[in-house]
Amino acid sequence: MNSWRYFSLILALRCVGALLGWPGWVSAQTTSSNQQPAAEQNAAQGKILVNSNLVVLPVTVKDRAGNLVPDMEIQDFRVFDDDVEQSIEVFTTEAFPLSLVVLVDDDLKSKDAAALVASLRSVTAGISLGDEAMVCRFDLDVNCGEKFTSEEDGLVAQLRDVKEASAPSKTGSAPKENGADWHPLGVGEPGIAAPVDAGSRPTKALDDAVYTAAELLHERERNRRKIILLISDGMNGAIFNHHTYEGTVERLLHENISVYGLAIGSDSFHRRFARMRDYANCSGGDIYYASKSDAMERLYSQMTEQARHEYTLAYVPKGNKRSSNYHLVRVNTVEEGLLVKTRQGYYSGAGAGGVEKNQ
Repeated sequence: MNSWRYFSLILALRCVGALLGWPGWVSAQTTSSNQQPAAEQNAAQGKILVNSNLVVLPVTVKDRAGNLVPDMEIQDFRVFDDDVEQSIEVFTTEAFPLSLVVLVDDDLKSKDAAALVASLRSVTAGISLGDEAMVCRFDLDVNCGEKFTSEEDGLVAQLRDVKEASAPSKTGSAPKENGADWHPLGVGEPGIAAPVDAGSRPTKALDDAVYTAAELLHERERNRRKIILLISDGMNGAIFNHHTYEGTVERLLHENISVYGLAIGSDSFHRRFARMRDYANCSGGDIYYASKSDAMERLYSQMTEQARHEYTLAYVPKGNKRSSNYHLVRVNTVEEGLLVKTRQGYYSGAGAGGVEKNQ
């Protein structure tokens, strides 16, 4: 995992928080008593700050109706690393500025592309002061804006380029195939009830697109929440990808990047969105569904606000599987019936993932 990247974040914010008296930063060692001497508090903070093995977890909590649950405190959470319960060292409810890659599918059906194009301008509604974003479009290749920008005019220009390129779809899909048993009927041969329809083969590389977005976020400042907003119909041509799904997930976890998916198209084809759901679930993000432009417009802000206002928990692993490079993470709440989203694990080895299939 890339915990060393967050060490400087924790160090800087805790020092500033101590000077300014930020109420959002809470140390597990300093919550047991409000009367704890200042010298002991400083000693406890020092133990946290000097340890570079800190694991940082962005956490979202929702109720049964799907609403975000605010006002939770450190004692409301339990964290497990390889099924071993951990002591939460740092807890914050502070909102983080976002570094956002808006990754737009450029190979949609005409109807879906038209709805998407009509909604794209609303992406800016979810970008707040201090955030930065870059817009990319993908099919077989990934084409991105010139740079990350915090200026609305610059972001609008990138969105305008995507709108011009996204409708109608340029690459299309390969023709549908008949099943292997299909053949011209012989004289007197009874007809087949229905031909086997293998569907259309997607001509896009979704895994490569997510990996490229993760690379773009690699160099962004460490005090930012790193997000990929993936807007797609979920189709993925496996043969066109150079990076594996497993390698792309490893890269996401190394960089602590969350994927938020906006699934475009009919809700009756949930299986089609399995890859998007997998990326969202493993990285601690979320997925939303929309088929009309007005629904898309509402969801852009909803996704960015969810990402911005996650809880942040941090701990130093103790008692987990030291021999393993990958560690499973689970976060529970004391209150039952709540849905908790966080990344499913982290890598403790050095270097980022992203193993290529042709290596």
